Amino acid sequence: MLFQSITPLKYLIAGLGNIGPEYYGTRHNIGFMVLDGIAKMSNLVFKSGRYSFTTSLKYKGHTFILIKPTTYVNLSGKAIKFWLEKEKILPDKLLIILDDIALPFATIRIRANGSNGGHNGLKSIDETLGNQNYARMRFGIGDNFLKGKKANYVLSEFSAEENKNLPFCIEKMKLAALNFGLAGIQDTMNRFNGIVSFPEIL
Repeated sequence: MLFQSITPLKYLIAGLGNIGPEYYGTRHNIGFMVLDGIAKMSNLVFKSGRYSFTTSLKYKGHTFILIKPTTYVNLSGKAIKFWLEKEKILPDKLLIILDDIALPFATIRIRANGSNGGHNGLKSIDETLGNQNYARMRFGIGDNFLKGKKANYVLSEFSAEENKNLPFCIEKMKLAALNFGLAGIQDTMNRFNGIVSFPEIL
C-alpha cells in the first residue's frame, strides 16, 4: 500500500501522451485528447504541476483528478505514482487511457488489469507501481505501418478519414472514463467495450 489513508469517491484519470506541439494530434496522444475533451466539457483548464499538467473535476459527488504526464510516454510511471500518493488514491481507482496498435481503429478495450502488451507507457507504470492491478482503457489505432516503422506510425497524425470519425470515439471514451468512477470497472467494461459506431453522414 502506498499510504495509510484513502479519499473515497476520488479517482485518478491519466491520459498518456507526449508534450510539445510536434506531438499534438498524433496517435500516441489519444490519452491527452480524451482528457482535453473532458476538461473542455466542464470549462476546466490544465495547469502545470509536478510531472504533469493537471486539473480537477467535481462530477455527481465524485472527484476526478485528471493528469497529462509531462514525462513523455516512456516514463509515465513517475507521474502516476506521484499523483496517486499526493492525492491519496489507491490503484483500484486509477484509470490509464492509451493507444494500442494491436486493436483496429475505433476499438475500445477496457480491462481491470493485465499485461502491458508491449506498450512502453504501461511498462513504466508496472515498474513504478510494482504490479499490473490498475484499470486501463486502450484505444485501437491499427497497425498500418511497414516493418521497422512502428515509432513513425504512432507518432504520426491520424488519417483524414480517421480524423472525421475521431470525435465520436473521444466522446465515447470521455463517457467511459467518467462511468468508471460513477459505476465501477465492470459496468464500464460491459457498456463501453467494442467498436465505436459512427452516424451516417449524408
